[in-house]
Amino acid sequence: MESVEIGQTLAHFEVTGKLGEGGMGEVYRARDTKLGREVAIKVLPAAFVDDAERLARFEREARLLASLNHPNIGAIYGLEEDAGRHLLVLELVEGRDLAEVLRGGPLPVEEALSIALQIAEGLEAAHERGIVHRDLKPANIKLGADGKVKILDLGLAKAQEDAPGSTPDLSLSPTLTAQMTQAGVILGTAAYMSPEQAAGDEADRRSDIWSFGVVLHEMLTG
Repeated sequence: MESVEIGQTLAHFEVTGKLGEGGMGEVYRARDTKLGREVAIKVLPAAFVDDAERLARFEREARLLASLNHPNIGAIYGLEEDAGRHLLVLELVEGRDLAEVLRGGPLPVEEALSIALQIAEGLEAAHERGIVHRDLKPANIKLGADGKVKILDLGLAKAQEDAPGSTPDLSLSPTLTAQMTQAGVILGTAAYMSPEQAAGDEADRRSDIWSFGVVLHEMLTG
C-alpha cells in the first residue's frame, strides 16, 4: 500500500496536511468534500491491516469514541475504508497541545487548575462509560484559543475487557504501544505511566488518575 500524500483523496476526504503519527496510525488534516468541513483522519498503517488484533483495536477505538459525547473529548465522525485503508474520521481540534505549552515552563496556578478541571471532567465522562484512556499525557491534550480543553487519542482505551494478542512491539517509543498478551503488556507513555501499567498489570480508571496527577504536577512545576 502506497503512502498517503498531501493532496490525495481518501474516500471523500482531501488530505491537506500531516498532523502526526503514533502507535495506532498516521493522522492527517483533511477536508470532507461532501460536508465541506475540516476534519482529522487517522490512517491505520498498512502493516496493521493484516493484523487482526490491531485492526480490531482500531475499530474498537471508533466504537469507544462514538459512545462518548462530551465537550472535553475529541469527537468521532465516522469510520471509512478506501482501497484497503482504514480511516478513522475525527473532529479537527485546533490549538496547541499541552506538551508544546509546557515547553515554556510551569503554568500559573489558576490556569493549571482550569485545564485540570476540564481534563478531569472529560476523564470522568469516559470512566462512567467504562472507558479507560491509558495513555493520558500532555501531547494528547489540546488547548483551544477559547480556553476549551480537549482530550485526544483514545487509541489505547479499553472498555474494561481483555483481548488476545501476541508479542509486544515497543518500537514507537516514547509512546509505548503493544499488542495485548495474556501475560500483560506495557501500554502508554513511560513518564506518565501508572505503576500497574509499568508492571504489565490490569489498568483501570485509577491508572488514568495517576497519569492525570503527573500531568497536573508538570503543569504546576514545569
